[in-house]
Amino acid sequence: MLQDDSPLFNLLSELHLADFEAQHLLRQLSDKDRTLAAFLRVQNKRLDVLSAVVAHTLLGEVGQPQAVVVSEGGLECIQPEPFAQGTQVKVQMVLMPRAHGLLLRGKIAHCEARPQGGFEVGIEFIDMVDAQRQLLARYILQRQQQQRRQQLEQNAPSP
Repeated sequence: MLQDDSPLFNLLSELHLADFEAQHLLRQLSDKDRTLAAFLRVQNKRLDVLSAVVAHTLLGEVGQPQAVVVSEGGLECIQPEPFAQGTQVKVQMVLMPRAHGLLLRGKIAHCEARPQGGFEVGIEFIDMVDAQRQLLARYILQRQQQQRRQQLEQNAPSP
């Protein structure tokens, strides 16, 4: 979670939102004009390459990954400094492993000191656009499916 503005992060976030919003349009267009749809898929691949370069550059800027508990409504994380309840914050998330950038606004729902040090901070997302909500929901579902598969593989009897 960062609070300062980053032009690269903003660009990455906008590229991923635009890609997400365009997906259903491209599927509809594929039924009507295959040539145009093929051309647009090639253009989309070019944008994906640019997004990957921006994401790679940005990962060095963002710093080490941070464990968070995330839902469609907000997230919880550990921060070194306290935040006042109700404070509005910008939340910059890089959703791994595809390095999708997501820039969200939130407000501090709770902030509690931890015995181990640091503060447990709960952030409620506010003013999310539908594309952001859907992108986050899709990411959460994919992570849950991945965790279930890993759990099944670990619990499967060996031959």
